[in-house]
Amino acid sequence: MEPISFLRNKAKAQLRKIILPETEDVRVVEAGYRAAEAGIARVFFLGEPDEVRKKLKVFGKYSEETIEIIDPNRSKIFDSLADRFYEKRKHKNSNKNVYKKLISEDSVYFAALMLDAGLADGFVAGAHHTTGDVAKAAIYCLGVDQVIGVASGSFIMYVEASAYGDKGLFIFADCGLVPDPNPRQLGGIAVSTAELYSKLFDRTSYVAMLSYSTKSSASGPLIQKVRDGLMEAKKLKPDIIIDGELQIDSALDIEVAKKKTSVKGSPVAGKANVLIFPNLDSGNIGYKLVQRLAGARAVGPILQGLNKPCSDLSRGCSVDDIVDAIAVTVVRAQE
Repeated sequence: MEPISFLRNKAKAQLRKIILPETEDVRVVEAGYRAAEAGIARVFFLGEPDEVRKKLKVFGKYSEETIEIIDPNRSKIFDSLADRFYEKRKHKNSNKNVYKKLISEDSVYFAALMLDAGLADGFVAGAHHTTGDVAKAAIYCLGVDQVIGVASGSFIMYVEASAYGDKGLFIFADCGLVPDPNPRQLGGIAVSTAELYSKLFDRTSYVAMLSYSTKSSASGPLIQKVRDGLMEAKKLKPDIIIDGELQIDSALDIEVAKKKTSVKGSPVAGKANVLIFPNLDSGNIGYKLVQRLAGARAVGPILQGLNKPCSDLSRGCSVDDIVDAIAVTVVRAQE
C-alpha cells in the first residue's frame, strides 16, 4: 500500500481528537471536514461558530459527534487555559494579562494549551502562521521532551517507484527549526526522527548521519560535529540502528556502499530510510530539491521532540496536505 494511504488507514483504527485553529482559511475547514467524514479524526475547529458553520455547509452535512466548533474567547475553558499558560511562563513575565491577550488573539496558543491540558490529542496549524510561530506556541505550551532535548521539524518524503530507502519512503530532518544543531541536538534529532519513522510506518528505521565525508574520507569541524552527534544518539538510544558520517550516495546506494571499504559491515550504508542533515541549510534545501526534481510527496514539517504531537503546515499547503498532516498527528497520538 502507498505510504500516505497506509497512514490514513492506520489513523482510522484509533480515532483521536485533533484541533484545527486556523478556520479563517477555507482549506483548513475543508480538510477538517474531509478528515472527519473519512473517519480519520474527530475534529475541533477553533473560531466564530457561525462563520465556521457557513464554511462547512459548502461541503455538506456533518455530525457533531465528529466535528465540534469552539469559540476560544467565549469558551468556558478560556480562563483555566490562561491560568495554565501563566503558570508555565510567569518566570518570563508576571503580568497575567499578557497571556490572556495572546491566547485571545492567536488561536494556535489556545490549541496548544488545549492539547497540553489533555482536552485533545494533537493539533495542526501553519496555513496562516510561519513555522517559527507554530513552533514557538508548541514549545511554550507543550514543552520539549527532556530526554530528546530539542524540538525539530521533519518531513515524510515519498518518491514513487524509487529503489532507495523503503521503496522510496524516507523521513528527512531537521528541515525546519534548528539552524546549526550542536552534537547533542543532532543526536536528539536523530533519535526523535528514528522513533517517528517506526511509529508511523511500523518499519525498522535505518538512520544515516549525513555529511560531505564518508567515514573519515575528509576531516574538519563540520565532520567532527556529525561524528559527535552519532555518539550522542547512541547514548540516548543504545539500540538505534545508525551510522555516520555518510555521504548521501553511500547512505542510499547499496552498490556504492559495497565499493567503499570504510563502510564494510555498516548496518545502514546503502539502505538508509531516515536522513539526518548536519544543519538547516542542507535539510531545507535537500527536501525541497527532492520534492521538486523527483516529484516527491512531502508531508510536514512534523514537529518532533515535544511532549505532545503536533504538525506544522506550509502556507502554500493543499487540502490533501492538511488531511495528511491530520492523519500523521492522529497516528502519533495512538497508543
